[in-house]
Amino acid sequence: MTLFRRRDVLTLAAAAVALPAQALRYEGQDFADTVQLGGTTLQLNGVGAKVFVLKYSAYLAALYLPQKASTPEAIYAQTGPKRVELRIVIPMVKDVSTQEFVKAIDKGVRRNSSEAELAAVTERVRQFNATIAEVGRVKKGDTLVIDYLPAQGGTVLTVNGKVRGQPIEGQDFYTAFLKVFLGAKNSDERLRASMLGQPG
Repeated sequence: MTLFRRRDVLTLAAAAVALPAQALRYEGQDFADTVQLGGTTLQLNGVGAKVFVLKYSAYLAALYLPQKASTPEAIYAQTGPKRVELRIVIPMVKDVSTQEFVKAIDKGVRRNSSEAELAAVTERVRQFNATIAEVGRVKKGDTLVIDYLPAQGGTVLTVNGKVRGQPIEGQDFYTAFLKVFLGAKNSDERLRASMLGQPG
């Protein structure tokens, strides 16, 4: 990727930092009803919390789509830009290793992919996880944004407004990533329901 294209991706991925007049307030934080991404207006589909065993939230997850949808299949089928925004809200500890995200992604992709799907995305999952691992640690107040930008190369990871690594090609990869949260064998059913816009 040229420097010009990388700057272009950075600009697109970091867009929509200003909240519109209306926003959803969830666990004390505001989430924009819409964001602009890749020339498309995305709608907030749902927001949920990943909860620890001790019932403390680890992060809040917001899903933005071109069109709102209440089923995973309808979400996977949408071909335009998409966004998952993770806001770290973990209490009681200074920070956590991003290896926790790596483990969750590996497990979620394996559990929710067919043998053929897994074979097709395995190398790209490794590439994406390597980028997350390079972040090192995250703390309360950090934001990770995972955008699908088909016109700009694929899946882009942004941490606190800074693009990390290179885009990961393919809608099939982003679908595999979404299945970590939305797949039938997810690790948090309440989070899944919330991201789908359903009662938790």
